[in-house]
Amino acid sequence: MNELHCLECQIEPTEEELYSQLDDILLEYINKPGALIPVLQIAQRIFGYLPEKALKKISLTLKKSYSEVAGVVSFYSFFSTQPRGKFMVRVCLGTACYVRGGKEVLNSLKKELGIDVGMTTDDKMFSIDVGRCFGACGLAPVIMVNDDVHQRVKPEKINELLSVYKAGLNNTIKEAV
Repeated sequence: MNELHCLECQIEPTEEELYSQLDDILLEYINKPGALIPVLQIAQRIFGYLPEKALKKISLTLKKSYSEVAGVVSFYSFFSTQPRGKFMVRVCLGTACYVRGGKEVLNSLKKELGIDVGMTTDDKMFSIDVGRCFGACGLAPVIMVNDDVHQRVKPEKINELLSVYKAGLNNTIKEAV
């Protein structure tokens, strides 16, 4: 079997291993001023989201109240306390995108994936979120899949666009299909 196509062969780290990584990071940042946000960012990369147990560990180690840590997490939209999919699909609903069909793109995406905004598919492949402006108003409507920007997206082409990510070919596309 070709190793490049053997996704089942990739071993997921155990919860214990993930928390061990977090412990290492906390030791590195324990006495640094302004450590909370960088530690939260790293923790989110480790876990894929910020579980309550990790937030409590961060709170205790950095000597911050749990309410302060949770407050920072809830304030910044890039933090999530819910598991996210491998592909975060963000639909721009800023004025230009909304007027040019952003809402229809979002509805098509929700229908295709069978989830709503803020949710993740059962297979943990896709999550949906919305944004207010991606800085590409002349190319509206725009969506982002992780860091890939797709322009002039058509609702009837959502399935085709997503199929590229499902197949693992996302590194070859930049234009919306």
